[in-house]
Amino acid sequence: MLYNSASEWRDAPQKRITLFAMSGLGKTYVSNLMRATGDWFHYSVDYRIGTRYMGEHIADHAKAEAMKVPYLRELLMSDSIYIGSNITFENLAPLSAYLGKPGDPELGGVAFEEYQRRQDLHRVSEIAATMDTTHFINRARDIYGYQNFICDTSGSICEVVNPEDRNDPVLKALAQETLLVWIKGSDAHTEELIRRFDRAPKPMYYQPEFLTESWSQYLSETGQNEADVDPNAFVRWTYARALAARQPRYEAMSEWGITLAGEDVAQVKTASDFESLIAKALEQG
Repeated sequence: MLYNSASEWRDAPQKRITLFAMSGLGKTYVSNLMRATGDWFHYSVDYRIGTRYMGEHIADHAKAEAMKVPYLRELLMSDSIYIGSNITFENLAPLSAYLGKPGDPELGGVAFEEYQRRQDLHRVSEIAATMDTTHFINRARDIYGYQNFICDTSGSICEVVNPEDRNDPVLKALAQETLLVWIKGSDAHTEELIRRFDRAPKPMYYQPEFLTESWSQYLSETGQNEADVDPNAFVRWTYARALAARQPRYEAMSEWGITLAGEDVAQVKTASDFESLIAKALEQG
C-alpha cells in the first residue's frame, strides 16, 4: 500500500486516496468535504465518464431525439439552438438517462441489443476514466498546486476490474498512486438502497455476463417478449441481485487497501475527522 502505517499517512507531504463503495455510502460526500478545505483536489470518475468519454454520445442521442420534433429539427438544422449535457459532480442524470433501461419503447425502454451497446461504451469509458487518475494527480499538482488528491470512483468499479488478479491494470495503477479505501455498507444500508431504488429505479451498469443471464432469466420467468418488458420492472427485479453479486467483488477489492465502516464515515463532519479515520484503520492493520 502507498501508506503502510498511521504515521506514514499523517506525515505524508502528499495524501492521495481512492474511495470505492456502493452508491449512497458517502464517496461524494467525503470528496466534497475534502475539496471544500481548499487543500484537496477532487477527481470524479463519473464526471469524467460523462464528459470526456461519453459526452458526445449523450449529446448526439439528445439531438437525435430532438430531430424527431419538427420545430426543434428546423432549429438544429440551421444551427439556431445548441443541445448539450449539463452534467455535474452531483447531477449525473444525463449519463444515467443515456444508459437507459431495456424494454418496451412505449415505456421509455430501449432494445436490448442497443442497451448492451451502451453498457459496453460505459465499461470502456469507466476503465479509461479510472486509468486517468494518475494524469489528474499530476495535473492537480503541476497546474493547480494541490498536493492532496481524492479519487471518487464510480459505484460500478467492481464490475470492470478483476481484484483476484494482482496484475489487474486498473487496480494496480490506482494502488501505485493512491491508498484504496473501501467504505463498507451494512445489511441495513443495502436494504435501504433497495427500498430507495424501488421508489425511483435508475439506470446502472452491469457486468455483461450478469446482465445477459438476468435478462434471459427475467424473460423466462415472466414469459414476455423483449419488446413487452416494463423497463422499470426489470431493473427493480435485477437490482437486489446486482448488489448481492457486487458484494464479494468489493470484498476482494478491499485486499488492495483498507476498509472503513459506512457507519463511521457517516459520522465524519470535517476533513480532519476523515483523515483520522484513515489513520485509525491503518493502525489496526
